[in-house]
Amino acid sequence: MTFHMYVTISDEDRVSIFTADPDTGRIEHQEDVAVRGRPAPLAVDPNLRFLYVGRRDDIGVTSFQIDWRTGGLSPIGEIPLESDPCYLATDRKGRFLLSAYYSAGKVAVHPIGDDGAVSAQPVEWLDTATGAHSMQTDPSNRFVFVPHIADRGPNLIFQYKFDESSGRLTPNTPPRLSPEANAGPRHYCFHPSKDILYFSNEQGCSVTAYTLDTSAGTLSPFQTISTLPEGYSDSNTCSQIQIAPSGKFLYAPNRGHNSIAMFAVDPASGRLTALGQQATVGTPRAFGIDPAGRFMLVGGLDNGDLATYRIDEGSGRLTHIATQSVGDQPMWIHITDPVD
Repeated sequence: MTFHMYVTISDEDRVSIFTADPDTGRIEHQEDVAVRGRPAPLAVDPNLRFLYVGRRDDIGVTSFQIDWRTGGLSPIGEIPLESDPCYLATDRKGRFLLSAYYSAGKVAVHPIGDDGAVSAQPVEWLDTATGAHSMQTDPSNRFVFVPHIADRGPNLIFQYKFDESSGRLTPNTPPRLSPEANAGPRHYCFHPSKDILYFSNEQGCSVTAYTLDTSAGTLSPFQTISTLPEGYSDSNTCSQIQIAPSGKFLYAPNRGHNSIAMFAVDPASGRLTALGQQATVGTPRAFGIDPAGRFMLVGGLDNGDLATYRIDEGSGRLTHIATQSVGDQPMWIHITDPVD
């Protein structure tokens, strides 16, 4: 049994495919697939049949079919876009590709055909604001949230209703949520069993936990906690965020402090308790947790390194296993479910 892992190597115009041993965490490079135009964000459909790559120079999306046995990729289509996407995700049924556009200040929804290829004509191409950084549907596939960073953005979370039949977005009530000053919400993840979302705050260097009203599709914050050690005052921003499949631990990289902030998740309330920071590779923008929750892979944007850590199943702390060079600017990491 192995995991397949995909890493966009942005400045070398390729997606690297690795296998990962679920017992040892050892990864082995399998092959590279050329993707022109600085490939960056990745998305995989819920059935692990198709992979989508956002291109940020030769602006567009390339669709691939996944060979589920080998992890290999076969191109099945590509479309142009009006601006470069910084985030991709499919809806929970795999019928639509959702995308966010930092510079353009927009979001889009594109249909996905029966063959897995993304349609060039979006059903939505909406103005939001500069700094739109991610979007996903909630577990019910009825609601969407779009965080916008602070600094060059408005420091807002846009709230939408999502029609899973048509792909249409409708502003919810209220349509926007204002986090605390200069937080800069960037990415988010869902608790695997509770109606809770966790947002990484790019400028605030923190994580905010929100309760999801599953009837209304709206968010209410209940905790914000720093990702940095007490007394740290140098430059830093947060990037991605992920929760372990068990729901027991949550992780958020620090770019500047160059560490992974670790948190324990209270099993009853979902509140976070800081576990400290694990030093890691330079500018950890991308990272991934394997579906069993035993290992973490972290990409260093500055030095092209990929570091592997074992996750302690009892404490949630990280133990370094190995670091290897993978290429210039690893931008995104996606680890699939295991294949027998």
